[in-house]
Order: sequence, then structure tokens, then C-alpha cells
Amino acid sequence: MAENHTDYSIADEEVVDICRQLIRHDTTNFGGNNAKGERAAAEYVAQLLSEVGFECVIEESAPGRASLVARFEGTDSSLPALVVHGHLDVVPVIADDWSVDPFAAEVKDNMIWGRGAVDMKDMDAMILASVRHMARNGEKPRRDLILAFFADEEAGGEYGASFMVNEHAHLFEGATEAISEVGGFSADINGQRAYLLQTAEKGIAWLKLTAGGRAGHGSQVNDDNAVTKLAAAVSRIGAHEWPLDYTKTTRAFLEGVSELTGVAFNEENPQELLDQIGTVARFVGATLQNTSNPTVLTAGYKHNVIPGTAEALIDARTLPEQQELVIEKIRELAGQGVDLSIVHQDVALETSFSGNLVDSMVLALEKEDPGAVVLPYMLSGGTDNKSLSRLGITGYGFAPLRLPKELDFTGLFHGVDERVPIDSLRFGMRVLHSLLSTY
Repeated sequence: MAENHTDYSIADEEVVDICRQLIRHDTTNFGGNNAKGERAAAEYVAQLLSEVGFECVIEESAPGRASLVARFEGTDSSLPALVVHGHLDVVPVIADDWSVDPFAAEVKDNMIWGRGAVDMKDMDAMILASVRHMARNGEKPRRDLILAFFADEEAGGEYGASFMVNEHAHLFEGATEAISEVGGFSADINGQRAYLLQTAEKGIAWLKLTAGGRAGHGSQVNDDNAVTKLAAAVSRIGAHEWPLDYTKTTRAFLEGVSELTGVAFNEENPQELLDQIGTVARFVGATLQNTSNPTVLTAGYKHNVIPGTAEALIDARTLPEQQELVIEKIRELAGQGVDLSIVHQDVALETSFSGNLVDSMVLALEKEDPGAVVLPYMLSGGTDNKSLSRLGITGYGFAPLRLPKELDFTGLFHGVDERVPIDSLRFGMRVLHSLLSTY
């Protein structure tokens, strides 16, 4: 195991510089194979890895849609490999809403500001700085580490992780587990710092409703109006109250919060317990039930013309093993005269908060933050672990960050003025190094 007196002076500077350089690569992903900068970002990552002896493979699913994989050979070939992965793309940004240039990676208030600072170029930088540190110092992991940096995560992964799993599965040969984003960050719970390790994530069902009707003049009586039918369907779906339903992960999390706070876990009304976790409730609250949110409406082309069709998009997020039930319920809510089609769907994931990898992640956190409390939680969104699961790889969210309690971290994901504390980056790099060099 790496000792506490390990000299991280170079890696401490590198993790900051790499994060800033990655943010300066504008890798905005607009969806629908409309993205930019992913190839250049992958080539930058390849340069960093090649400098310390790694051989990198870059594959494109379409022109410019580049993902990179490299293997860090371990000392014990009998052990299954661990995939350590991140994504290089980011969601779009309205620059006028920001107080800084979202792609300048400005350092202010001891934080790096920019699109991707928390989702997830911080983790990309921590991975790269930690493995470069290991390579420079002649350290070898116990097991093979498969380092992967994917395109297109922010649009469902069709041109990134899903493509790599479908077309280049051999690059992940021997792997049984993976770690990636949106877990391992700290939250203040009743004055106690607790780290949330992601052991589950909801499924995705992006749906389209299409209502048909009789086109006509806007001045006429029309009892077969597509817009009216669609509006009623959207209203029913958006207003539907999905029942509370606890999985093993959400139950374990709330029981852990109850133990830390002394507030009883009331299964009928968990709100008092959610109030104890502050802004983290944004993530956790949405995992206690299925959700279905209307997000886009499309109909008509002129004020005085009743259109023959109207469409709406629904973003449904589903608990493990409930996707088909949710889709059927939404179909029922849509009602007659409204067709439902599936635009994109992916599986919900849930694994146990136990085992050698979980134990090693907890130990790595405790090494850098003695006495750390670690709780499992479910992510309401999705990650590239969904694609890797098709290869039998069990994924966890572990991008470790010790955060100041006043920072609204969960509000920064896809938010304005996205930023990450430099001290948190350095902490995470050290935790990752401890994990990757010993597991």
C-alpha cells in the first residue's frame, strides 16, 4: 500500500493543469451525433498517457466521435481487470448566463470554473494524474487497469461507450468491475462528513408521444384537435404521483442517515429525513420512486392553423426491474389517440454495498480522511456503467471529492458556473492513487 508520506508534489500540480486543459477543449455534445472536440480531447489524453509509456487505442464511431482505451498491466494476471472510465463530452452551455468564460478554466476562489469541472473532467484529470504518478514512480497495480475515456455519455452513449462495447468489446477483456463518475463525494449530514458511494442508478426511458387529429382552420370548431389530445396526455403524465418504493440501496442510505442524525426513518413520509441531507436530496429524493417528466412539446406552424399532429417528449427514470411497468403506465396515462414510441432506453443498475472493491474504496477514503463515514446511494441519472454492464461488468460511482460543506455540489451538475475546488481535486487524486495501486 502507498504510504502517507508519498511525494505527490508533481501530481498535485498535474491534476489541476490537466483538469484545466480538458475544460479548455470544448467538447459540447448537442445530441443526435452533433458534437465537437471529442477527437482533440482524446488525442490530448493519448499524449498524456503515451508520455509515461502507455499504448492507447482511439476508435471513432463517426467522424470526430472518438473514445480512447489503454491498459495498465498489473502484477497478478490471475486477478480480473478493473475498468476506470470517464467521458470527455459535456452538455451545452449558455455562456451569457455565466460569470466567467465556461471554457477558459479560470481559477477563482481556489476553484476551477468551467463546463465539465464536475461532470466529469475533474474525474478524468484525477485518473490521469494518478496513473501518471504511478508510471513515473515505477508502481504497478495488482490487477490490470483498463483506462477508458468515452465520447457521447451526455447523449446516452450511442457514439461512445455503447459503440465501444458493441464493436470493440475485446478491449475490456477480463474485466469484471468498473468505477466512474457521480459517487465518492462528501456531504455534510448533521455535522458529520459522509461520502456517498454510488452502488445503483436508475434506468432511462426517453419516450415520444404523438397525437393525431383533424387539421383545419383555427376559427372552426374542432372536436379532433391533436394539440388538445396531446396537452391532456402530457398533463396526466406530468401530474402522476408515482408511489414510494425503496430498493436495497435507498433503504440502506436512509437507514444510514437516520443513524447519523437520530431522525427516524418513516417509510410513509421520508421528507423529514431528506431535510437532513441538504442539497444532496436533489439526487437522492428522485431515487425513492419512478419519475416521468414532460420536457419538449412540438405542434403547429401558424397561429390560425390547427395541426394534424402534435408531439411531446417524456423523460422517464425507472427503478431497477420496473422499466416495462413504467412504460405501460405512461402508455395508459397517455390515453386513446396518443401513440407512444421509445426514443432511447437503458437499464437500471443495482449492486451490493459489499465486496472487495467496496472495501478497498472505503479504505482508500479512510486513509485520506480518517474516520470517514461511507454510505451507498442510487443515482437518479445514468452513466456509461450501463453500457459496460452488457459485458458483465459491475459498475460503481467513485469520483472521490472531499468538499466544503457550504458548496452546493449537486446543483453544479449541468448548472451555471460549474466549478470544483482545487483541494478536492488533489484529495480525489490521492484517494484514487491509493485504490488503484493496491486493489
